[in-house]
Amino acid sequence: MSPTKHLANLDRRVLLSSLAMLPLFSASLRSKSALAQTQSDPLPSWNEGATKASILDFVARVTTQGGPFFVPVEQRIATFDNDGTLWIEQPMYVQLKTKQPFAAVLDGDMKALAASGEKGLVEIIAVTHAGMTTAEFEMITSDWLATARDHRFKRPYTELVYLPMLELLAYLRASGFKTFIASGGGIEFMRPWTERIYGIPPEQVIGSSIKTRFEMKDGASTLFRLPDINFIDDKTGKPIGINEHIGRRPIAAFGNSDGDLEMLQWATLGAPGARFGLIVHHTDAEREYAYDRHSHFGRLDVALDAAAVNNWTVVNMKNDWKRIFAFDQAGPPR
Repeated sequence: MSPTKHLANLDRRVLLSSLAMLPLFSASLRSKSALAQTQSDPLPSWNEGATKASILDFVARVTTQGGPFFVPVEQRIATFDNDGTLWIEQPMYVQLKTKQPFAAVLDGDMKALAASGEKGLVEIIAVTHAGMTTAEFEMITSDWLATARDHRFKRPYTELVYLPMLELLAYLRASGFKTFIASGGGIEFMRPWTERIYGIPPEQVIGSSIKTRFEMKDGASTLFRLPDINFIDDKTGKPIGINEHIGRRPIAAFGNSDGDLEMLQWATLGAPGARFGLIVHHTDAEREYAYDRHSHFGRLDVALDAAAVNNWTVVNMKNDWKRIFAFDQAGPPR
């Protein structure tokens, strides 16, 4: 049996495990407390300082009727990366079989897996989650969300959303923005739960995808997942995906890695009016993780340098966030 056929026939247990091993499958449910915002402070989990002020100032400028930077509601588009920007992206890995990049996971070779890029990760999903309908895949995703636990925090991934980012999403929507996810993660994995977690409906999710085929079976119409890549929503793919799905250029973009560089460039460079770019810099090893230029996953190198040149806001998680997760105790103001 060929490697592809072998992987396509993996049992349900291995399918669930393969979901848990990928950064793009880190998940969190939206906390009601994260969305409880007061009139005096729409971002209560953010420490006072230049970072928080830059967000508030941008929103004020584009929403002030009659002001020089006012943006009509229909043009208030904000795009967010998912892994490492809205939730945790440093997962536990489990075994997979056959050739690279699959063998890299089995061998614990994170460098080789990272070198394969989003294409390699989507290939894993394509061959391990083909041979089923989209409805069957959605059920597997729901089962994973209900049972998976993060290796370090021993908590469901549903609890590992970044509380300050939930507040930011809610604040932008309350200010007339339409918020979109533009992620390298699988679009069919994210769409079943993003509305419940982030308040972002499935039609506002852009992601990587594998090919599907329409079929009629026993009088019912289905979409059947194929073991072939359709689209990689990473790096230069992000502006392309945003343009194809939204049809409008964002005025604000939020990411955390070099994979988000082109999305931030598309949103902020070469376009008129007020523009805003923000990068989440993981600097808190105690409460989450500290990584940037040399990380195998979520590498932040070129985009970090570009932030200084392009006047993008850089969030220092350790200094700028009072709380990272909903279960964190609020620390003293920094």
